[in-house]
Amino acid sequence: MAPTFAEATAVKAVDSHTYATNFDTEWCVGSVPHGGVVTSVFLRVAADHFRTTLATQNQPHTISLHLEFLRRTQCGPAMLAVRDIKLGRQTSTIHVELSQDGRQEVVGYLTQSNMDAESGLSLKTPWLLQPPPPPPPVDFAALLAGAEDANWIRDVIEMDAAKFRKISHRARTFLPREGQTTPGLIDEWLRLDSGERFTNESLGFVSDFFPLIIHELWRKEHPDKRVPGFWFPTVVLNLDIKKALPRQGIEWLFVRVQVKNLRNGRMDFEVIILDEAGDIVALSHHVVLVVGMERNLAARGNDQAKI
Repeated sequence: MAPTFAEATAVKAVDSHTYATNFDTEWCVGSVPHGGVVTSVFLRVAADHFRTTLATQNQPHTISLHLEFLRRTQCGPAMLAVRDIKLGRQTSTIHVELSQDGRQEVVGYLTQSNMDAESGLSLKTPWLLQPPPPPPPVDFAALLAGAEDANWIRDVIEMDAAKFRKISHRARTFLPREGQTTPGLIDEWLRLDSGERFTNESLGFVSDFFPLIIHELWRKEHPDKRVPGFWFPTVVLNLDIKKALPRQGIEWLFVRVQVKNLRNGRMDFEVIILDEAGDIVALSHHVVLVVGMERNLAARGNDQAKI
């Protein structure tokens, strides 16, 4: 049985500034831990660090995250070392470095605050999702149980893709029944398959979990050719968290992902995460490579394995 999300992203304090985790194969793409899982591990480290070592800061919420994926991670144990960069009254920033077998693989900066204590200017903006997505499901519980919804249908994962992307089994994705509004854009409603609820530490995973977005773009330009086996390693991931989710979490989140430019094997992802009320929970931007699947499965070199 696959570990739960909480188990797959659990961290354990080794000392005041060092944490250990273990990446499970069931939460991987090929041989590489899913980038969203790695991101959620960083969020858990920050949450634990500010609950223990930096508890007097009273800044439990990550409001900003920036990660650089330097090298390919792997299944198994990993260590995360924390440096306290700036401790402030309103915000504090830490640097976190993830390493495996002596390799520095992912580094990041996370900024913490206390969203419950925030005050200051608030103004409404006219921003809306464009093009608009279909109306939300009428009954989420019925949709989950298999009832038909007028606007949303469960994503069906191809067997070959599911073998390579074990992570695809870890959440249930519901897509527009009439198809996406335009190529290069995906709207989805998302729920963890285990029934666990999304918390702020889950947002790293949510920001990186969606169907293969380039397939429709490929078919538009190459209608008679099969889509090759691609792997999409993340180079940079930024996360701007706008809202503190309830402590008990929420069951469903809406995600919109859009590619603006795919050129020479490099593309961007713009990710918008909303709750059932339509409030912005988080915004994310990724820099991603498009490479052959064999790069994911290739044997490591003797010292520093690059993406």
